[in-house]
Amino acid sequence: MTSRWWVCHMRYLLHCSFLALINYLSPNYDQRIDSIPNNNHQTLTSVQSFMTRIIDRNPGENEFHQAVHEVAETIIPFIHNKPQYQKAKILERIAEPERVIIFRVPWMNDQGEVEINRGYRVQMNSAIGPYKGGLRFHPSVNLSTLKFLAFEQIFKNSLTQLPMGGGKGGSDFDPKGRSDREVMFFCQSFMTELFRHISSDNDVPAGDIGVGAREIGFLFGQYKRLKNEFTGVLTGKGASYGGSLIRPEATGYGVVYFVEQMLNQRRDSIKGKRVVISGSGNVAQYTLEKCIELGAKVVTLSDSSGYIYDEKGIDAEKFAYIMHLKNEARGRINAYADKFGCEFIPGKSPWEVPCDIALPNATQNELSVDDARLLIKNGCMCVAEGANMPCTPEAIEVFENNDILYAPGKAANAGGVAVSGLEMSQNSLRLSWSREEVDKKLQEIMFNIHSTCLRYGHKPDGRISYVQGANIGGFVRVADAMLAQGLV
Repeated sequence: MTSRWWVCHMRYLLHCSFLALINYLSPNYDQRIDSIPNNNHQTLTSVQSFMTRIIDRNPGENEFHQAVHEVAETIIPFIHNKPQYQKAKILERIAEPERVIIFRVPWMNDQGEVEINRGYRVQMNSAIGPYKGGLRFHPSVNLSTLKFLAFEQIFKNSLTQLPMGGGKGGSDFDPKGRSDREVMFFCQSFMTELFRHISSDNDVPAGDIGVGAREIGFLFGQYKRLKNEFTGVLTGKGASYGGSLIRPEATGYGVVYFVEQMLNQRRDSIKGKRVVISGSGNVAQYTLEKCIELGAKVVTLSDSSGYIYDEKGIDAEKFAYIMHLKNEARGRINAYADKFGCEFIPGKSPWEVPCDIALPNATQNELSVDDARLLIKNGCMCVAEGANMPCTPEAIEVFENNDILYAPGKAANAGGVAVSGLEMSQNSLRLSWSREEVDKKLQEIMFNIHSTCLRYGHKPDGRISYVQGANIGGFVRVADAMLAQGLV
């Protein structure tokens, strides 16, 4: 066999591998592109070529590929006849982080043993403001996950109309089962490196999975100690030291406010609706609380061990128990089933439960295409993402093809970062707004995000795609700022 034969053979294998990867990332690709305005063969080729470059530059980062692909297939058709965006390669630049920081985090556990974790901060885009995005402490944290989250954060922050860029960070440290002392030692070591890369005018982290009030307090204390200044460098702080009222509730409340706006478009409301929620952390808790307040019937919550199904519905008394169980006792959700005599289904997600509204609030890719079909079969009419990218691309396609009201996370769960932005404003002004003021501003922001999605989400058949609306609405503001600032 000649060397020429081997070269040709290898090229063929690489070509087949690429096509298989594109098919894996986006099944029924032609059907999905055909549903977008201005579609043609050139558009399809452009998206494929763009994704080839992304995959080549970021090998093995599947979560990041998925996030970029979901945006590219709506943005590329949108900019098809907009040479100002194409010539400046705006989408390519948005998909390339401005800066990635990786560092080691050594600390000592309660047994006197040294442990070493890895810390990250992905500073993705600062065209419209300081980098803004949470810190996640979880064993699954890696560069791909954080780049996908930071990329999503660009569009989410833009949709709020507040001056915030996109960033994300965290560590593979797991705070579960750790003592307060161990968590404090880890947070202090983490911030001892991170502090040199953040400030109130440069990068303002917040909390995320595994980073709650306790962790934010330890991180802020170490930053203040190192810098010898009291400044609004972190959001999600306690109310006693610069935090905003409504911040812990904001993401969950915002999801429900957005759902209400979608339902209002169809002259409906959330009152009386049967709701299925996944997760039982911060977002799920306050989504549940607002659903109860607005008259919906929530029948499930979950954690990594399984889900509870309470046919009678979770009321205010049961909600108070959940808050104690998860935030103080740090227990598992099956304890709820034991206390209130309802079902606990181990090792499964709640999408098999019949409902009107499904709110995935746990983690990425938790809701599959089979789950989507089952939800529709069982009467679900609305899905809104409280977590980041919890629905797979195939599940999203099923929702949109069946005219289900579907809200992507960059729109539906933007309430958390919106109130983080309001916390930054309060810190800069050295004042604190009332609970009513912050909640009113949150409702206005979610209303405006919904309006932006409607503005950019119209499809040729008259339907509204909230995916398209959120992507394009978030893109335009960032893209225009990047054009104005030159090649940076």
